Amino acid sequence: MIDSHCHLDFAAFDDDRQQVIEQARNKGVGRIVIPGVASATWQNLTALCAQESELDFALGLHPWFLEQYQPADLSLLEKLINTHKKDVKAVGEIGLDYGGTVGISQQQQEEIFCAQLNLARQYQLPVIVHHRKSHHRILHCLKTTGFDQGGVIHAFSGSIEQAQAYLNWGFKLGIGGTITYPRARKTRDAVAALPIEAILLETDAPDMPINGRQGQRNSPEYLDEVLLALAEIREEPLDELEQRTDENARRLFGLS
Repeated sequence: MIDSHCHLDFAAFDDDRQQVIEQARNKGVGRIVIPGVASATWQNLTALCAQESELDFALGLHPWFLEQYQPADLSLLEKLINTHKKDVKAVGEIGLDYGGTVGISQQQQEEIFCAQLNLARQYQLPVIVHHRKSHHRILHCLKTTGFDQGGVIHAFSGSIEQAQAYLNWGFKLGIGGTITYPRARKTRDAVAALPIEAILLETDAPDMPINGRQGQRNSPEYLDEVLLALAEIREEPLDELEQRTDENARRLFGLS
């Protein structure tokens, strides 16, 4: 299995990171994509992935961390994309969060988001997109920049109509712990109706806990529970879904 979105570099894993990697490996997780979220984290992230062959990284400026943003961050991002051009798999995690918890204006968020879309287009990289109450403006930014490299809408939890809008732009949808909750009917219905080519598996560990593990640290070793929920919702064979979603991730991120 490929965990297409896991923040294994976060401090929540500092005490047992190697153990978590081993446990995930023993549960059948063969690759883990780790998105960067802020310039202060990029160096440690690239160093971590250089040490472990099953770890891959993306680099980006996440809206939650933009209070720390400096204009030089975009220049550094481009420099690192050049430096690691054989290894960087995407620009991300980037996006727009209009949930009221981000300390900069929506206009500033959009300017930084669009700048990163332009970088990804320039270097022919997909993007990993965070969203919160912002689908309409994400689509607006994609249109404004003419972005055409594709990517994944992380932690998708919307309707089939919202999903189709992203599919029309060549995006895939990151499906994680949300679908393990029976009450998430709208998202489960959308996932049941999606073409399998649109789906990537993810945990978003240490966040987005699996049903039954509320309040606990999430982990890539629980990816099999997301896959199991997907198989139940779609009424399709587990092995086939694993193979197809792995193939989707490999194609999107250029994984060997």
